Amino acid sequence: MTTNVPLHEMHENNHLELFSLIWLDVNVDAQKNKDTETKLRLIINHIKKFDNADECKIYIEQIAKDDLLVVLVSGQLGRQIVPSIHQHRQVLGIYINSEDNDSDKQWAYEFPKLKWCVDDELDELISQINEDHISRKKMEKLLWINVFTTTTDAGKSTTGVNGQFLFSQLVINCLLRLKPNEMDKNELISCFEKEYRGNQLELDHLRKFQKNYSPDKVLWWYTRESFFYRTLNASLYKQNIHMMFLYRSFINDIYHQLQHYQSKSPVRVYRYQLMSIDELSSLQKSIGQFVSVNSFLSTSTQRQITYIYLNDSNQKINLEPVFFEIDADPKVAKERPFADITQWNQFPLESKVLFMPGSIFRLHSIDRDDRHIWIVKMSLCGDGEHSLKHVLGDIKKQIGIEESNLCTLGKMLWKIGKLDLAKMYYNRCLSELSDNDPLFLTAYEDLADITSQLHDYDEFVYWRQKLLNFKDRISSNDTHKKGEIIRSLYHSNAKRIPVSIRMATFLY
Repeated sequence: MTTNVPLHEMHENNHLELFSLIWLDVNVDAQKNKDTETKLRLIINHIKKFDNADECKIYIEQIAKDDLLVVLVSGQLGRQIVPSIHQHRQVLGIYINSEDNDSDKQWAYEFPKLKWCVDDELDELISQINEDHISRKKMEKLLWINVFTTTTDAGKSTTGVNGQFLFSQLVINCLLRLKPNEMDKNELISCFEKEYRGNQLELDHLRKFQKNYSPDKVLWWYTRESFFYRTLNASLYKQNIHMMFLYRSFINDIYHQLQHYQSKSPVRVYRYQLMSIDELSSLQKSIGQFVSVNSFLSTSTQRQITYIYLNDSNQKINLEPVFFEIDADPKVAKERPFADITQWNQFPLESKVLFMPGSIFRLHSIDRDDRHIWIVKMSLCGDGEHSLKHVLGDIKKQIGIEESNLCTLGKMLWKIGKLDLAKMYYNRCLSELSDNDPLFLTAYEDLADITSQLHDYDEFVYWRQKLLNFKDRISSNDTHKKGEIIRSLYHSNAKRIPVSIRMATFLY
């Protein structure tokens, strides 16, 4: 009944970074393209290849919605696909590789994301993609902002208007309390080895990481341009729970380093950001409310340097330049520390301050300056000053998050409706327990309840029987206690379980 398939393998779009290169060419797998593919992977590791425009379009629109995409199209296929994908925000740039100069380029002029080259200039095209990608990585720093509103009762559950905010807070709290182990670290390394197979540059980085990493060097690794930074941020942004789970010891290392180097005095920091009109509108409706970010929040103490980046963003389509001005007092940063990380920064001329995922801010104002840049002013909140404290406290008590283990993580996922994910972590917990551990009782009972909610009554009976067998071992076949367990299970599941199953499983 256990499932050992890693979650990152359960979805077709299971790569670990945010950027992907989509390559559409009727001869995409031809031998002549192998060398080009190797060079492209040094720029963007994940390449998804298609020889059919319709399949490529479906992938972009339905599977890769959360990715940042660069599209390389060969020949006349450009006419087929560019008009239908150009407007998607996740498509950052489109490159047409044509066999000749093709005098009929008139159709392409209305698509500003598109760039053109001929076949014998392929190295120039690769160089252009690389140059553009360096610029994009500076600008396309995704920031997933969750809002907690105090104007409604929606904040009282993890499924209401404030549900995503609460969920992201609980996940980070839980992961920071879960003890790391070598098995999980080894699984993470295996994920990296699979992701970067054939990419010698990143495999070299991985080997150095395995050889030289220590907790006190985590900020050095985080500020390097390598797989560690990219995959960690991608897992947090996408809320890839299993990757976050595997990464938890390193998130914990960053937490302790930020705590150790916590800023001693209040700071004002800045961050540039490109946001869609919808994202900006959502923030404008949330003035006076609380916001948090899913990922690490990297900021600068230098206002003018931040403005320079925004001035380079004028060519971005359907995106608004946003300038965050954040005041942070270390006296209020108890659970989510922040610190100046300039000494580890790959570019030490720019002073950097890093905030933990889940840091909560109050949104004060949003105004547009005379350069048409949106100025968003926020301040870091103390742990006890926001009304969210009582809501989170109630949910923590329900889940028992103060004593975190894999059952705690499973229960949290169960309570917010992610039943299949919850099952996975309960099963993982079972595989790691020693004989007669009392957590068996919790896991078996909760798995029985979860499977009944999923209407999988065969599996419900399986877990119910496992519960009884376990209880037999620790209570010397105490029939009275065994009956109490059955009655408590059925009390919570009676409305979901067919009468025939209820009758049959009472025959013990």
